[in-house]
Amino acid sequence: MVVTDRTQIETRVQRQPVMREMKTDGPRHFTTRLNTSAPVPASSKQAHELMELAVDAAQSRQLPEFLLRFAGRVARMLNATWGGVAVLRGRETDLYSAGENEKTVSSALKSWIITSARESRGAAVVRALPAAEAGPTEGRASALRAVFVPVSASDGERLGALFILRRRKSLDAKEKKLLHALASHAALSLENFRRFSQLEKSKRQWVEDIDAISDYIVVHDRAWRILRTNRSLASHLGVPPVALVGEAMSGLRQIAETGSDLPCPFCRDTQRPREEYVAASAERIFLVSTSRAPGVVEDDTRTIHVLKDITDRREAERRYRELFDSIQEGLFFATPDGRFLDVNDAMVRMLGYGSREEMLRSDVSPHLYPAPAARERFLQALAERGVLRNYEETLRRKDGALLHTLQNITAVRDAQGRIAQIRGLMLDVTEQKSFQSQLQRERDFNQKILNTTQSMILVLDTAGLISYANRRCYEAGYREDELIGHRLVDWVEPSHRKDFEAALETTANGQQVENLELQVRRSDETMGHFSISLSPMRDEQSAVNNLVVVMTDITDAVLLQAKLAHSERMATIGRLVSGVAHEVNNPLAAILGFTDLLLENPDVPVSAREDLQIILQETQRTKDIVQDLLSFARQRPVQRELVQVNTVLRQTIKLRSYDFASHGVEVTEEFDETLDPALGDAQQLQQVFLNILNNAYDAVQETGRRGHIEIRTKRAGHSVQVVVTDNGTGIADPQHIFDPFYTTKQPGKGTGLGLSICYGIVRAHGGEIQCWNNTESGGSTFVVRIPLAAELPAMARKEAGR
Repeated sequence: MVVTDRTQIETRVQRQPVMREMKTDGPRHFTTRLNTSAPVPASSKQAHELMELAVDAAQSRQLPEFLLRFAGRVARMLNATWGGVAVLRGRETDLYSAGENEKTVSSALKSWIITSARESRGAAVVRALPAAEAGPTEGRASALRAVFVPVSASDGERLGALFILRRRKSLDAKEKKLLHALASHAALSLENFRRFSQLEKSKRQWVEDIDAISDYIVVHDRAWRILRTNRSLASHLGVPPVALVGEAMSGLRQIAETGSDLPCPFCRDTQRPREEYVAASAERIFLVSTSRAPGVVEDDTRTIHVLKDITDRREAERRYRELFDSIQEGLFFATPDGRFLDVNDAMVRMLGYGSREEMLRSDVSPHLYPAPAARERFLQALAERGVLRNYEETLRRKDGALLHTLQNITAVRDAQGRIAQIRGLMLDVTEQKSFQSQLQRERDFNQKILNTTQSMILVLDTAGLISYANRRCYEAGYREDELIGHRLVDWVEPSHRKDFEAALETTANGQQVENLELQVRRSDETMGHFSISLSPMRDEQSAVNNLVVVMTDITDAVLLQAKLAHSERMATIGRLVSGVAHEVNNPLAAILGFTDLLLENPDVPVSAREDLQIILQETQRTKDIVQDLLSFARQRPVQRELVQVNTVLRQTIKLRSYDFASHGVEVTEEFDETLDPALGDAQQLQQVFLNILNNAYDAVQETGRRGHIEIRTKRAGHSVQVVVTDNGTGIADPQHIFDPFYTTKQPGKGTGLGLSICYGIVRAHGGEIQCWNNTESGGSTFVVRIPLAAELPAMARKEAGR
């Protein structure tokens, strides 16, 4: 009975493999050892029963039948109504039972027996049956008792339990001894059957393993008769393996011919215990491995031949050698001391030797390295890393010429971790090394030119992104992260970007653009004037793949030229204005005087008085314009004194603070309180700052949004720099903003002389004034630079030296 589920019990006879005696040259039989250590009952009948049990165990070939007979004998010897053996098999339990109540025992009772048998440990134990499991013995169940004796192997492994059901409540000493003796017999029988089963299984597995090998295997005796072949050999001959047993070995000459005169075509020297050689047929090549071992009989010898088909391997070796020799790179196998084991033809040519044999025959390593220390460095690096990739080494050819090589080398280690072999691939880079040196010299020369020029040189791709910038770009204050990978057109003043993009397109089409003057943002965020030349770079197919941009900062020259032109223009206008103002001033005085007299005359009617008032106002405005013209023309000299620019700015801001606050204009001050004083005229500087603030106020008012004016001061070189930034409407034409009579205001709201006067004042102080439109925030920015007091003497000496 096999139990696979505690809730379901089914009775079956488990079929066990039939144990057969192995074929040998002499008879073999199974024997059963009696456990002499177990107590043997003194009763002669019981002793006779035990002897018969031992003989039955020795002669039995199937375990289930034996255990059933064993169960019946146990029940009979102990006067039990039912008995048997529970055999453990992993998580399952096989139940073998017999007795007078065998057919009436319920499944529930058998399940309880199995559970109790699995729980039994140590000595024999007597247990009462559950009342609910009485079965056919109802009315007497309370008198039945179950006795369990564990069955263990010699190594202590639990094999199962012996059990009986009987009406006696206890066991006497003789019965306990008998039960233990029977349990020992059961354990011994189970162990023997298990060993015999494993032996049969191993035998079948060995045969299956031999048959699964694809190599040809044949075993013959001293009489040259076949004892065994595997399935691969029999299939090759087209017969079953059994048909070859007893046949002569000479019948296998068709497989391969080895030239042997012996009856076995695969034997050469029968005195050697092992042989190995290569044998060939018309189509196949075999590696024949022969082993000789003594047989069962003392004077017999068994010979085992294994024929491994190496046809494909030999073909692969041939192809490998062809590939090995056809590779243009040098391949080599060498010992750690430098002696070559194998090299290809390219290696022989590379080192200048006549043949492979010449290199392998002699030790060329002492001549190979020009400096012995180089080889020591190589061996040390290989020992540390195990693999060297792109290892550069200079070797010496046979004729003494130097050979520059690039090597990939691998160290092969033995079981102790020592380098046993060196394998490598070597590339001759002598010519490339020469070209590389020449290219490096040319590159260094070009790099020096690029780095010493005063022009900024950039390389753009066809998308306009910067891929290279020379040293001058970084000396000018630009950072690498601002240039590389960014569009150069973003640095160009917005009003000039169309011109620059057109120049880029022209250059991308293969034409050169020379001396394009544009405004470009410098590293300090100011706009500078640059002369830009663009040239195309072509690839091997003459297609334009890059653009070279040469940028020269001509801001100083442009400003100087503009200042010169402005000065000449201002001088001319000044002379003209001075003469005109004096000529106009006299008639204006007469008009004002007579108008005042008429207004004081009571006889003038009211309607005429209103017209006279208008005449008076317009004449007064004309007089103010004439006064501005005279102020512009006279340009009175600067009253030199130490001036704190921050103080002048704060006083100027106070003058317009009410207007700023009442119209919602936010003014932000960011002053450097550590500034040194400038040398100048505080009133004239206040006039400059007030004019700029007034223009900024008017500009932000025109936008209709909340105005913001930011005023910053800092030291810029040898000057005090004042920056006024607004978010107003901006300047329509920054290049002409300082020209006399240029204005963007509505008629009657400006004369166009304010910033011209500011320009003259700043120039008189030895400074400069600039303006530009903001690219991102809108509005405009005015920058005024006034020399520091300590720098004026040095600047004067510099100007005098020009």
